Amino acid sequence: MGYKKFTHSAEQLIPDTRYESRLISKFVNFLMLDGKKTTATRLVYDALDIVGKRIPDTPPNEVFEQAIERCKPNVEVRSKRVGGSNYQVPMPVNRKRQVSLAFRWIRAAARAKKGRPTCEVLAQEILDAFKGEGTAMQTRTNMHRMAEANKAFAHFAW
Repeated sequence: MGYKKFTHSAEQLIPDTRYESRLISKFVNFLMLDGKKTTATRLVYDALDIVGKRIPDTPPNEVFEQAIERCKPNVEVRSKRVGGSNYQVPMPVNRKRQVSLAFRWIRAAARAKKGRPTCEVLAQEILDAFKGEGTAMQTRTNMHRMAEANKAFAHFAW
């Protein structure tokens, strides 16, 4: 009878200790496996240190935030069943899902590359996204291209 539903929000998320950024703190939580937050934190901080060495004139947290901003998709395609047929309908993406998708694509791109330390691969993917290149940006471009190709079905979005 006494269960209270716990909801997560940006106000409850404590900013990370080094950069005082809620976005970095959220990314650490997103990367975390099996509750190992210190490992995920060290991984992100090491990656941001590498980013700071490669782009010395811009703070690493700003590079990270701009990389996430560039990775965010504006539209996505969703399957809609109308009259016995499935259509790929382009729909706008809300802000929370934009951030979530950007995180997911960067994480997936970093995990897909084997043979190098994860912090180096993650740093490279962040730098690539910052420059508008890389696997995460390619995924975003593909999603936008798919939405553009299916624009004829936009009238099904209700």
